[in-house]
Amino acid sequence: MKISLISITPNPEKVIELAGRTSYLSFDKYTEFPILEASPENSREFKIFRTEDFPELKNLNEGDEFSFEKKKWKIHKKWRNSAEKFIKMIIRNGHLSVLEHAYATFRISGGSRSFTHQLVRHRLASYTQQSQRYVDEENFNYIIPDSIKKNKEAKKIYNTFIEQSRDSYKKLKELGIPKQDARFVLPNAIESEIVVSANFREWRHIIDLRGNSKAQWEIRKAIIKILKILKKKAPIVFDDYILDEKKILITKKEQRIIKSEVE
Repeated sequence: MKISLISITPNPEKVIELAGRTSYLSFDKYTEFPILEASPENSREFKIFRTEDFPELKNLNEGDEFSFEKKKWKIHKKWRNSAEKFIKMIIRNGHLSVLEHAYATFRISGGSRSFTHQLVRHRLASYTQQSQRYVDEENFNYIIPDSIKKNKEAKKIYNTFIEQSRDSYKKLKELGIPKQDARFVLPNAIESEIVVSANFREWRHIIDLRGNSKAQWEIRKAIIKILKILKKKAPIVFDDYILDEKKILITKKEQRIIKSEVE
């Protein structure tokens, strides 16, 4: 299965932050500089340090100490900028509607019609799929599930059915049957191509459901590949999804949500 990113909202995390700050009219808190949260020694007091105001602290990291107002302070948290602090806050608090201001569009090819039938059930996304009314499917490629591929007898039955389906499709067309009617004999295994667009809130919802270890294997593999792209393009928004390549799983916070073979 091949997945490619067609389009994504430019500077998506900046768009999300500026849109979200409309709720609080907190545009004065916007900054491209790192932000630190620190507390003085032997105190529960916490203070936010914006490094554009304290440039000498810019290169410090979590766990580092510094002096301020004749006290020794320790850094507990560091955010790269105000977008990271703001977006993590809204996700933690469940205010996910702000994520709807950013979109991503993917082209997915080499998946089965069985896979696309599952994907299009997500109603808050938009789809354009390869049409079997207009595309001649006589030389179609098809997907073989591993459970069948590993079973010699099952694979023989499967391939026989596929070729019978292909032959029936061809003969129906030779009889003058239009493609839109001849396609009724085509199997769910046939490869298809689809373009899907969704906002970031919906992508998180799809990842939660279709990346789950109980989801069907093909859509789970697709979602893992999509997530890996989204984590590169919008790392803050998808930061709480952690891919462990060695164990081949993804965790969200402390809850395991994805477990799959990754190609």
